[in-house]
Amino acid sequence: MRSIGELAFRLRQEVVNARLLAAPPILDPRIAGSVVGPLAGLPDPALVASELRGSDYAASTVRLAEEIAAHRFQLLGLPPTDLGTRIAWRRDFVHNKETGTEYFRRIPYLDFHRAGDHKIVWELNRHQHLVVLAQAYLLTGNSQFLDEIPLQCESWMEANPFQRGINWCSALEVAFRALSWIWVLHMVGGRLEKTLRQRWMISLYQHGLHIENNLSLYFSPNTHLLGEAVVLHALGVLLPALPRSARWRELGSGIVLEQMRRQVREDGSHFEQSAYYHLYALDFFLLHSLIAQDVPAWYRGQLGRMAEFLDALMSDDGILPMLGDDDGGRVFHPYGDRRRFGQATLTTCALALGRPEWLRESTCAAEQAAWWLGRTPPPPVPREPPESRWFADAGLAVLRSETVHAIVDVGPFGAGTGGHSHADTLSLVVFHRGAEALIDPGTGGYSDSAVRERFRTAAAHNTVSIQSSAMQGVEQASPQGPFRWSDMPEVKLLHQDSNKMGDIIDGVCRYRGFTHRRTVALRKSGTLVVIDRVDGPPGDWCVEQRWLSAEAFSAEGLSCHPPAFEEPAERSCAYGSSIPARRWVARRSGPLPAVLAAVLDFEGLAIIRNVSRDGDSVLIEYEGGTARVPDHGPPEVF
Repeated sequence: MRSIGELAFRLRQEVVNARLLAAPPILDPRIAGSVVGPLAGLPDPALVASELRGSDYAASTVRLAEEIAAHRFQLLGLPPTDLGTRIAWRRDFVHNKETGTEYFRRIPYLDFHRAGDHKIVWELNRHQHLVVLAQAYLLTGNSQFLDEIPLQCESWMEANPFQRGINWCSALEVAFRALSWIWVLHMVGGRLEKTLRQRWMISLYQHGLHIENNLSLYFSPNTHLLGEAVVLHALGVLLPALPRSARWRELGSGIVLEQMRRQVREDGSHFEQSAYYHLYALDFFLLHSLIAQDVPAWYRGQLGRMAEFLDALMSDDGILPMLGDDDGGRVFHPYGDRRRFGQATLTTCALALGRPEWLRESTCAAEQAAWWLGRTPPPPVPREPPESRWFADAGLAVLRSETVHAIVDVGPFGAGTGGHSHADTLSLVVFHRGAEALIDPGTGGYSDSAVRERFRTAAAHNTVSIQSSAMQGVEQASPQGPFRWSDMPEVKLLHQDSNKMGDIIDGVCRYRGFTHRRTVALRKSGTLVVIDRVDGPPGDWCVEQRWLSAEAFSAEGLSCHPPAFEEPAERSCAYGSSIPARRWVARRSGPLPAVLAAVLDFEGLAIIRNVSRDGDSVLIEYEGGTARVPDHGPPEVF
């Protein structure tokens, strides 16, 4: 049921949209032609380029720009694609579907059969590749890269009239494109021909008006609204000659501050319960702080907590586990291994907030910190051995030994309908000496329902999967379309303990009449012990303990009770792609309750010697230790 306020907002929105469509606004040519780069408030791009020239980053940027100039694009996790001499800006080139130039409200962009995968269309139309062309020109002075920018801009404006077509359907996508254009103007605006610059500035002004009138205050008031507000504010600050710049500064800044309070929890985690969306939101909040320059102290404090949360999730080798959804997007430079995007963000945070302990590798600063801050970091300082952490709002336990880093999910689905959450409650991921061991499957994609469900079900994750005797799966929650869950599980932390032996996390998840209790212990030696107890309705049930790993992972140190068998599996490291992985499955069939156990020992052969009932406890005996989990009360591992 929509409120009176929402109905009034939507009515005003459609009236203004109709006016903008009927009479697209224009700018005084003197204003439109006067905006050149560099823009005040951003680092001098020529100085940044001189610092980066000759680096590995510069070489990779030039190679990427050469491909872009030849209209060969690397988007999301898709293979490089040649889009031909004339780019079809409204076409999903993977599924060969294209929409027309009707009024944007009439474009069925969510209908895969008619429009294809809108994510693929929109990724190209964010125009982040134009920023790469501008960077390559600054790094090399090669006019080939500069000359390609106006050709693509003219082509785009011709194919996408104001408020017509799929590339005006999402205010966030309009904001992303506007942000890319701002960066291009900043880097090479003074070198662009004046008549093009005038047309481009008129279109950029129209972008701002469209964002202002179509803010996601009621539809997707999450990272969509955040990104729109950040860009609206940036337009007002960096392009003060535009007629509504003062309004955009005030409106954008107010929304960003409000969303920092609303979307970021006290422990620094983002309310979507997604590691990648946390990174995504942190980039937006960080960029806003750099452009605004006068954000409140509490805002900077929250930025710091967000960075601390990111630092805790990332492996020592800089890999971010893909907990929850990964939509493939990035605020700046969306190229390279997405699992390592967190390094550039954390490096930028380290420099902006004065926290050198967050630095892992200084070379990744070229991707972001150099262009945003105008400086690169010193060599990383020796890191103190990381400690185990419990993030109460996220419900995530980060367990650390000298060699092992485990993340256990004992938290709820995300806010609202949990749209970017996966059915991964009580799952875990594990790194050993910074490398991936047990992994999250990733996202796969949004538009293909079969792919969507295959990657976000409980059976895809390192948790327990329950099936009936007819082999029908029992899900933790009910999917209601690609971005909505109902009947979400109840999850609770039962016990948490740290002692001289190691760390223990004990949690319970209840759904559809079943109770799954998982105890995870990480010993100081690096041995990981997992005990699952499942209870539920009468009858015969198949309970599986499932372990997904990268292909290179060796299972010699994994011991399961019952013994596990291997089956084919897949993972997605980037939206739109999947690669082979390995999965081990321990299965127990029969009436409940059921007990399953696993021990992972990276330094030797893990062997479970016995699983038995000892009074009111389950006793697990394994090579090198014993674990006791009572029916009530804290577990013990010794």
